[in-house]
Amino acid sequence: MTMKPSDRSYSVNRTDEEWREHLSADEFAVLRRAGTERPFTGEYTDSKTVGVYACRACGAELFASETKFDSHCGWPSFFSPLAGDSVEFLEDRSLPGRPRVEVRCATCGSHLGHVFEGEGYDTPTDQRYCINSISLTLRPADG
Repeated sequence: MTMKPSDRSYSVNRTDEEWREHLSADEFAVLRRAGTERPFTGEYTDSKTVGVYACRACGAELFASETKFDSHCGWPSFFSPLAGDSVEFLEDRSLPGRPRVEVRCATCGSHLGHVFEGEGYDTPTDQRYCINSISLTLRPADG
């Protein structure tokens, strides 16, 4: 994972006011203010629907359902993004004494969740992308 600066320019840029018009208050709190939805409350936590998960803010495709797995953490978990450049990684030191790696949409910079690695996940990448359901929109493969 390559960490990128948080002040980069994105292909989808909006002001906070424009984001507030485009997103619900809860979506804005997570996507634009790096909030977190409560565990086991998101609409995609237990979803088995085949399709592609896109950024709820800008529509960029982020994760394939084939990489989703049940990690029992309370949020949708994926072992890999759809494409290597679809997400970006930022150092997150918001929890004292517990540095994490934040995952953002590379198209609009919206907060998606965090990625954890080396914790013994039985996945091809040994990674868990712990993503907020409210940050995603599922596009089912069947239409």
